Amino acid sequence: MNRTRTFFLMLSLTILFVVIGGAVGGSQGAFIAFLFAAAINFFSYWFSDKMVLKQYAASEVGPDDQSRLYGIVSDLTRRAGLPMPRVFVVPEQNPNAFATGRNPEHASVAATEGILKILDDDELSGVMGHELAHVKHRDMLTGTIAATFAGAIAMLGQFARFGVGDQSRRNNPLGLILIMVGAPLGAMLIRMAVSRVREYAADEGGSEISGKPLALASALEKLQQGVQAAPLKRGNPAHSHMFIMNPFFGGLQKLFSTHPPVEERVKRLQLFARKSVGLQGTV
Repeated sequence: MNRTRTFFLMLSLTILFVVIGGAVGGSQGAFIAFLFAAAINFFSYWFSDKMVLKQYAASEVGPDDQSRLYGIVSDLTRRAGLPMPRVFVVPEQNPNAFATGRNPEHASVAATEGILKILDDDELSGVMGHELAHVKHRDMLTGTIAATFAGAIAMLGQFARFGVGDQSRRNNPLGLILIMVGAPLGAMLIRMAVSRVREYAADEGGSEISGKPLALASALEKLQQGVQAAPLKRGNPAHSHMFIMNPFFGGLQKLFSTHPPVEERVKRLQLFARKSVGLQGTV
């Protein structure tokens, strides 16, 4: 179901891009906008791991550090059949975690000092399983593609603002507003929806990896309280989609959130746990 939803959301972005591209600058204008957006976003895709880890002053831990975090990630990686990612600790009290890297062979996972303080081993295992599910599903690539189309549509809106495109459409105030404001806003909302669907998929995939859906549900409830008590003071809100819990607060959270409501995530994890028990009982 999550794959199907992702497919149709990405298809919607593509159709919106084609329609707006044709309306503003024809095939040539659309190609130029897409090329610029692709260059910007795929540079981020290729180098984001280094940039993000440096921005948050993350320090790497390894097998010789006797790190609780490294041991849990190592065990989960074996279960998931993934290459061992690099493991980092972020010196922040905001309880959170994220994964980055362009593919499973070049992946990194990170947890903040705050999350290590408030979660027990089962809950931390559920959280890191969620992050490894993002790696396994190649969600970094999916997010980059969605960002490219959304960025290209926003760029086409700017083209229209400066008079590029068909004269008859430029003389239509309503059509111009839809192109300049409505289309970029719609693209952004679709991009946020893609991110929320991928979070649901990572919750389920992470539960399969860790075998602890209820521990992940418990962790999410703790994290929701923790990030409200200690919101991230530094950093870039554009990175919010990377974290398991949005570390930044304020604004129209529900409409523009990159994450689904915690209550819905917990409800789905509880349902997943009941189904898993039912399936085990039939074996």
